[in-house]
Amino acid sequence: MALVVLLLLVAVVALASLAWGARDVAPGQVWRALVDPVAGDNDHLVVRDLRVPRTLIGLAAGAALGAAGALMQGVTRNPIADPGLLGINAGASLAVVAAIAGLGVASTAAYLPFAFGGAAVAALVVYGAASLGWEGVTPVKLALVGAAFTATATSVITVVLLTDRRTLDEYRFWQVGSLANRPLDVLTTVLPFVLVGLALALAAGRVLNALALGDDVARGLGQDVTRGRLLVVTAVVLLCGSAVSLVGPIAFVGLVVPHVARAVVGPDYRWIVVLSTVLGPVVLLLADVVGRLVARPGEVEAGLVVAVIGAPVLVALVRRSQAVAA
Repeated sequence: MALVVLLLLVAVVALASLAWGARDVAPGQVWRALVDPVAGDNDHLVVRDLRVPRTLIGLAAGAALGAAGALMQGVTRNPIADPGLLGINAGASLAVVAAIAGLGVASTAAYLPFAFGGAAVAALVVYGAASLGWEGVTPVKLALVGAAFTATATSVITVVLLTDRRTLDEYRFWQVGSLANRPLDVLTTVLPFVLVGLALALAAGRVLNALALGDDVARGLGQDVTRGRLLVVTAVVLLCGSAVSLVGPIAFVGLVVPHVARAVVGPDYRWIVVLSTVLGPVVLLLADVVGRLVARPGEVEAGLVVAVIGAPVLVALVRRSQAVAA
């Protein structure tokens, strides 16, 4: 039942994304623009050329961020983990800064391979470093190595930005996180990675349920802990790399969404991942629509709106969990 309600909510928010903005378009006009567009009609041009790509990118990036957040919280057994915990956002940001400063890259589409590559390299470095030692990869080591990598990458980024004004001007628009001005061909390039990542995420629910009981219990239940954790990390890399490439390093979606899903369906990660995948687009598109409405005819980037909305929601969830525990 919860899944059906969320799917309907996705449809409503997607319609709002197509209809509302600096120029409001009636729902009937939106439908006609999609099924029977009229050449030269301004409303139809706005819907088809500007808002359809934006909405589709929001759906894909939101699903990726929501699922990745659920996976991160499950594999690290850390309720405040998010996709940035493995250093993925920092790796993507560092690669984009290097591309701007060293290669003169200056467009959203051109950032794509660098952001994705940086995210993948960061995850490989963090996972490889965390696997050193006789005990192998553990949730604590993943978190510590990820935090260390993020701090190092952030320091390098800061040094570059402070010494290169042009790079700062280019980077700050990507870094804040936005669905605006993203061409549809960016989505077609990234979508296969998103779909593979989501497939792996949905297959990892049983593994996460076992890992939630502890490594020893998981091994006793017949789970290959190392292989299972590697499966989850691979899915996170694909999902986070794709989302960061599409919309920049947007925070809070991957942090808050799994908490809401857990409150609805309980501790079963097979359902938490599913609901997080559906709820992520709702949060991201809703933030994008709100950002367009509060500053018309301009807009506030979705990354900023998500932070404003997500922080109070997270505080409320924490207070609720504390009250239940008491």
